[in-house]
Amino acid sequence: MSSDTEAQRQQLLLRVLWRDVPDTALGGWLRDAPPRAARGLSAYRSNGEALAARALAASFPTVAELIGDDSFAALARAYWRRHPPTCGDMAAYGDGLAEFIAADEQLADEACLADCARLDWAVHRTEAAADAHPPPEGLALLGSEDPAALAMVLRPGLVLLSSRWPVATIWLAHRSGGPERFAPVREAFAEQRAEHALVWREGWRPRVSALAEAEARFMRALLDARPLAAALDGAGADFVFEPWLLQALQQGWLAAVLPCLDHSVGDER
Repeated sequence: MSSDTEAQRQQLLLRVLWRDVPDTALGGWLRDAPPRAARGLSAYRSNGEALAARALAASFPTVAELIGDDSFAALARAYWRRHPPTCGDMAAYGDGLAEFIAADEQLADEACLADCARLDWAVHRTEAAADAHPPPEGLALLGSEDPAALAMVLRPGLVLLSSRWPVATIWLAHRSGGPERFAPVREAFAEQRAEHALVWREGWRPRVSALAEAEARFMRALLDARPLAAALDGAGADFVFEPWLLQALQQGWLAAVLPCLDHSVGDER
């Protein structure tokens, strides 16, 4: 069998496994007799679904705990059938699960679940982010240059997720062992609290924290590559830069302070 023919056979086999086409589409492409081929396809499907479920459970532990093992296994199977893996790295599988959850009518009553999935995924991908090298480059520029001429670059993998749900509080509660670990979650829902969840890596450990509104506006501007002066203006009067900078240095949020390539960007307001 030529390499092109073998590639076509493998692609067709994958489409059958993912149920894009019926099993009968394989026809004479299989080497085994029909009964043995059917058993093989069933085994491949079961193994593929189990692998997908394990990979997704590792990447979305909060979602898995929120809906329970059986429901999560069913969700993983449905996602695998609609969005099968496209590469061999299962650690990269699941980037569309949050949108899949948001569009699922059966999960419509779990309104916060999609954002919890987004936060789980941000944490998962932050674990694989490139390392930052402290101390931050160009830190001395803060004492000598106009903020309008500077840009602050945050470390690789840092993510800011804004939600109308208390997603950071939920995530933290699921990693606490205390007997009243869900009391803050109940309080947050009672207050109808929205949250800005900051995700970063401290050493090899992923961290999540809820940010105040002013701090979130400031960091969002930095992530959008706004000049420092524009970020400070947008943060508002409630934001105080010096305590934020101290925390950013302690937590490793800041990668570099650099001159702006285009100073006019800071005037686009």
